[in-house]
Amino acid sequence: MMKKEDLRIVFMGTPEFAVATLQALVENGYQVVAVVTQPDKPVGRHGSVLQPSAVKQYATEHGLPVLQPEKMKDPAFVEQLRSYQANLQVVVAFRMLPEVVWAMPEYGTFNVHAALLPQYRGAAPINWAVINGETETGVTTFFLDHDIDTGRIIMQLPFAIPDEADVEYVYDGLMHLGADICLQTLERIIAADGHPESVPQGDAQVKSAPKIFKETCEIVWKQPAKSIYDFVRGLSPYPGAWTTIQGADGKETVLKIYHTTKTGRSCDGVELGSIMTDKKHIFVATDDEWLQVDELQMAGKKRMDAVSFLNGMKNAEWRLLTR
Repeated sequence: MMKKEDLRIVFMGTPEFAVATLQALVENGYQVVAVVTQPDKPVGRHGSVLQPSAVKQYATEHGLPVLQPEKMKDPAFVEQLRSYQANLQVVVAFRMLPEVVWAMPEYGTFNVHAALLPQYRGAAPINWAVINGETETGVTTFFLDHDIDTGRIIMQLPFAIPDEADVEYVYDGLMHLGADICLQTLERIIAADGHPESVPQGDAQVKSAPKIFKETCEIVWKQPAKSIYDFVRGLSPYPGAWTTIQGADGKETVLKIYHTTKTGRSCDGVELGSIMTDKKHIFVATDDEWLQVDELQMAGKKRMDAVSFLNGMKNAEWRLLTR
């Protein structure tokens, strides 16, 4: 029977989300022979400082060899990867791999995905699950194949999404659950001598999770308050849902909104996007009810609560643009 020591693992990942799984591998005595991550990113005003990924920082601190290919099909990288003689690869929050890479190890390559596949295939599964008002998501391990997020499923673990939770809460929960499911998947692989049971994914009524861009994050006010509420928390704290306000001088300013509250108070007969305020609260008229805006941020300013915002806007005329 295979033992833990028989596995030579290459780990692939980039952001903080992936670090929890890499850390779990290291702390549980798995033999991580190399780590593959994105090249360092230029940061700062002139891009003169190179920032290593969170995964690289952890790997370097723990003496793990790090590979940072610009292109995954680069022959020099492929040969270097092969030289580590890994018989398994683990991928968490990385990039799409070519077949020459994912098919290289004897026992294949499995991915830890932050959703219950086949639902929410794509780059932003955590955001979209919250935006769509799901009450449950989870993590999945599956073997990579030719198409993105479509391979045979090894394991799944569910995760409840409370109605008040924002994407940060779900991200943190799935980050740690992802580490757990990776360890459980490795136990299955070892018990099955490298070939665990796996099942094909279905395709019926699959919700996708495409990459999120700035324009994706603009709030559409012509919809029920619950949909806007979910949209805001699905993008909070990052990248942040936004709208536009206009001052009396006609100047438009981007306003990010991080937290709202459903009031249950009907706004029938009120023009969409109308604002109602008192000294402590901001309410916006949606398709069905008033939505209370609790935390927001003007372009160039700090994030603040509604009271601070209203104090700063005293005697200023402004309105919400609902285009």
